Amino acid sequence: MARELLILWAGRHQRRSWEELCARYRERIGRTVAVRELAVKARVGGREGVLRARAEGEAILAALPDPAWLVAVDPRGTAMTSEAFAAELGRLRREWPHPVAFALGSDEGLAPAVVAAARQVLSLGPMTLSHELARLVLYEQLFRALEIERGSRYHR
Repeated sequence: MARELLILWAGRHQRRSWEELCARYRERIGRTVAVRELAVKARVGGREGVLRARAEGEAILAALPDPAWLVAVDPRGTAMTSEAFAAELGRLRREWPHPVAFALGSDEGLAPAVVAAARQVLSLGPMTLSHELARLVLYEQLFRALEIERGSRYHR
């Protein structure tokens, strides 16, 4: 069984309203599996764009536990139905005894190095989402996946 789910994200903004929403899902997920969040901060010295995304990617990769199953959350990844995501998460939880880590980029996106290092690349859909909303959507889908696996009525 996967020991924990880990959400790594390049933290730039921490608006209280988003944090409260994510914390609610972490609490609900935590009833089934250990879940931990790590907001990484990259020292970029005023650099913007590609340089900042690269520095954030390096910080995400440095923060990964070893070993971990890395899933990059990126719009160029594979989109899944909630049921398919639940099946894949269930498979990982049964077969991978180490953390399953989901990496999200900041408003600059996810660094190509993180995508290249990932064992899977997951898309939350073709629309552009703010990085804060993407994190919340990921939490909701993780909770939904666990509830589907449990057979609860949450997913109808």
